[in-house]
Amino acid sequence: MTSEVMDPVTPRPEDEAMTAYGLAHLHDPDLNEDVVDYIDRIQATMDPFGGRFLAHGPDVRVVEGAWPGTVVLLAFPDADAATAWYESEAYQAILPKRTRHIHGDVIIFDGVPEGYDATRTAAHYRAALAS
Repeated sequence: MTSEVMDPVTPRPEDEAMTAYGLAHLHDPDLNEDVVDYIDRIQATMDPFGGRFLAHGPDVRVVEGAWPGTVVLLAFPDADAATAWYESEAYQAILPKRTRHIHGDVIIFDGVPEGYDATRTAAHYRAALAS
């Protein structure tokens, strides 16, 4: 589904920070000194932006579809912090050490607010389908 179909149902209040996530789906890693140096240095680039690892290259169990490679999941206080980290001079300086050796897709997205209830989202979509 595209964002045109899946409009956000629970907008965040402007004064409520919502955790944002960075997700990297990494393919065909070529472990070498550049990659090890990147791994060694990445946390220091995330610290000023409140970033932390939730998952870092675990073995994955594919239960639907195909998922070649591995995953990295990061958390930041909000999407602005995640984007600022990714665009920071410190991160951009080490990023080529990964991208030259590991291909992948990287996205940044908001989480859901505290107390999120999927039944409200379903009700919103049912009403949209009925109109």
